[in-house]
Amino acid sequence: MTLKNKLGITDPVELTRAEERISKKKALELFELHLSDTSEVGTFEGLAGIHRHLFDEIHDSAGRMRTVNISKGGFCFAPAMYLEAALENIGKMPQSDFDGIIEKYVEMNVAHPFREGNGRSMRIWLDAILKKELSLVIDWSKVDKNDYLLAMERSPIKDVEIKTLLSAALTEKTDDREIYMKGIDASYHYEGYSVFKTADLKNEK
Repeated sequence: MTLKNKLGITDPVELTRAEERISKKKALELFELHLSDTSEVGTFEGLAGIHRHLFDEIHDSAGRMRTVNISKGGFCFAPAMYLEAALENIGKMPQSDFDGIIEKYVEMNVAHPFREGNGRSMRIWLDAILKKELSLVIDWSKVDKNDYLLAMERSPIKDVEIKTLLSAALTEKTDDREIYMKGIDASYHYEGYSVFKTADLKNEK
């Protein structure tokens, strides 16, 4: 079933294309305007702001905490009735070193606070934390899709694999537009969105 959307699109394939094109353009705006850097970095409020910016033109639920239970591949994310408390606890987790930041990211992934768009917004959120605290970001174009998905699947039980994978892709080029755009494309590719290149959308009206 196609989620209700502001675009009035009922065909799921058409909605997927529109969502990718619009939200990738909005992701580039986040970079150009440094919006994810100036948000409440490391908090749900900061993540909600990123999610809202990416998807506000598409979904009424953009930036809003989900009120239903969701699962993926047999894994149940945090129950909706406990979600607010879980997000409050995540916001209090330390983020002063790499291990702590990734542990916080793993817990936010378990929470999965939105109906859709969690992974795409959380990876931008993670980079904002890394940039603020360590002056580093992840070059997502160097992170293999299958390796990443498997590591994230196992991360609630053992996070050493995701830490090792992401550590190998760290870069000091925090303001490099090319790395950012390739990273957005890679991030969307993890979720099955790969029709548009972010670089091709930067001058589109």
